[in-house]
Amino acid sequence: MKKWLKYSLLGLLALIMIGFLSFFIWTQQTYEPSEEMISLVEASREKDGWVIHEPKDKAKAGIILYPGAKVEPEAYSYLAQQLADNGYITGIPDVTLNLPILNTNKAEEMIDRYPEVESWYVGGHSLGGVAAASFIKENPDETEGLILLASYPTEGSSFKDTKTPILSIYAENDGLTTEEKIKETKPLLSPETILYEIEGGNHAQFGMYGPQKGDQSAEIPAKTQQEVIARIIYKWLED
Repeated sequence: MKKWLKYSLLGLLALIMIGFLSFFIWTQQTYEPSEEMISLVEASREKDGWVIHEPKDKAKAGIILYPGAKVEPEAYSYLAQQLADNGYITGIPDVTLNLPILNTNKAEEMIDRYPEVESWYVGGHSLGGVAAASFIKENPDETEGLILLASYPTEGSSFKDTKTPILSIYAENDGLTTEEKIKETKPLLSPETILYEIEGGNHAQFGMYGPQKGDQSAEIPAKTQQEVIARIIYKWLED
């Protein structure tokens, strides 16, 4: 009986280790920035686990964008560069196991690093938006608003009873964060929410890392979608 129990426990331990190893390998199979994006980005500063784009002059405010699950932070550099060109210091963090939901408080690092920046907006793509919503819900006094890119908050971080400014950008051909899901989760947003649909856009083109499994084909180029996103964010911030 004791031998049976011993072998059972060893077998269970082996299964747990195999499961963890499989999960770890899965998290390391990431989406890397496309060659097109690399050719478009002038320069970014990578420091202590962050990809940072700084404006030439004093920053109007700061923007933190959590990457999507298993997407390298560099894949958002073209968007970050455009925001920086418009005067906003922008940072994209490297997150634990490439899953932003495991680092919801990561934004705190950037905020602490730039104490001279008075106003901060936190957002994210897909699962990164879920992480951003969680951070803002827990730290309402540290931020000015939430930017959702093909994303939405969870029931646990609902903003329906708040006055939090929210910008939610979604895409017509998104096969992952579908229009139906955006409509379904709309009650979780605050009354101060602006929603914008990108016609012909898809999920993967909220970054620049090529096709993504489960997504639909876009009807507009990635560069065009990125520029639309940057323009909408800039207009929302300025308004």
